[in-house]
Amino acid sequence: MSFYAFEVRTTHRNEFVEVTAKLQVALKESGVTEGLCCVYVPHTTAGVCINEVADPTVSRDIQTHLTQVVPARGDYRHLEGNADAHIKSALIGTSLFIPVKDGKLMLGTWQGVFFCEFDGPRTRQLYVKVLAG
Repeated sequence: MSFYAFEVRTTHRNEFVEVTAKLQVALKESGVTEGLCCVYVPHTTAGVCINEVADPTVSRDIQTHLTQVVPARGDYRHLEGNADAHIKSALIGTSLFIPVKDGKLMLGTWQGVFFCEFDGPRTRQLYVKVLAG
């Protein structure tokens, strides 16, 4: 089977959760050694990105500056109180494609994959499809 669904639980309104290990487990279970790992977040107020995992202040800096660019309160017409989360999701994106070679995700030395929460805390889904090729 090469389709996987993972739960991601967040504890803060804005939070980056590293999910690289979950993706590596899915990749290993798939048996695919060459191809693509597709990662998708089916939520309009969350996203997924690749960035540095060695220094946790990097993801904190991204969150801080996203909040400065898109503050929680603003001249928004969306009445649910989470317009900023929708905008942050649109800026970060909800999907990734990571090349797979020799059974490994082709991430750079310092790179990891983050689930990006912008309207938490919540329990979310993360979908992974591993494609051989």
